[in-house]
Amino acid sequence: MAQINPHINFNGNAEEAFTFYKSVFGGEFAKIIRFKDLSSPEFPVSENEANKIMHIALPVGKSILMANDVPESMGRTNENENRSKISISAESKEEAEKLFNGLSLGGQIEVPIEESPWGSYFGMFRDKYGIEWMVDFDPKNIGQI
Repeated sequence: MAQINPHINFNGNAEEAFTFYKSVFGGEFAKIIRFKDLSSPEFPVSENEANKIMHIALPVGKSILMANDVPESMGRTNENENRSKISISAESKEEAEKLFNGLSLGGQIEVPIEESPWGSYFGMFRDKYGIEWMVDFDPKNIGQI
């Protein structure tokens, strides 16, 4: 079965955001590549972008959360877009609360985490980096997603 791994674009604060995500999810970064690591005569990197993130990966369960900083030459990422959300299927109500409370810290809660009309424990928010998340625990679907 194919696996979906979310990838997020940031405006220069990918490392800060991923350090925060790591503090909530735990684990270690699988990979960090900075723009300076790819610098060559064919791919010159400006000094102000040398330490920015070209690729960062954090394993979360069986998935990998990935990101990069968008180079200034490509313009800014819209931090208020609302076309997509990262959905987390927790394995317990306690895990759902821990992830919701941790990731939403400093952000904007759209739907407080609580029992939903469809029978799961659900909440939705935009974190302090502008990324939208949904956290769900459905005891009827454990291991089925």
